Amino acid sequence: MTYTDLFSKVKGTFMEADVSAITEHLAYQFNIIGDAEGIFYIEVRDGKLSVEPYEYFERDVIFTCTAETLLKMAEGKLNPVTAVTMQKLKVEGNIEKALKLQEFIEDQK
Repeated sequence: MTYTDLFSKVKGTFMEADVSAITEHLAYQFNIIGDAEGIFYIEVRDGKLSVEPYEYFERDVIFTCTAETLLKMAEGKLNPVTAVTMQKLKVEGNIEKALKLQEFIEDQK
């Protein structure tokens, strides 16, 4: 899988989430390591979602993981907290906002 394939799949999955009820600003940067290596961000601002293939400098959290781990989380097959516990996901930044990733993923279902 290439980075372009991964980004396209992840963007399609996350864009289905209803973020209209989220009133706070959330900015997550994902650093993908290994196969499909690259960077992208997810931002929620004013109830609108953006997923873009760029580094985001005003991010709240940086998540670092493999493409496989990211896809499992995006599909709801791997809980982000479990991924951290299993050392498959590294988290840097605002832990309170990082924990909201689980809610974000659940809202897609």
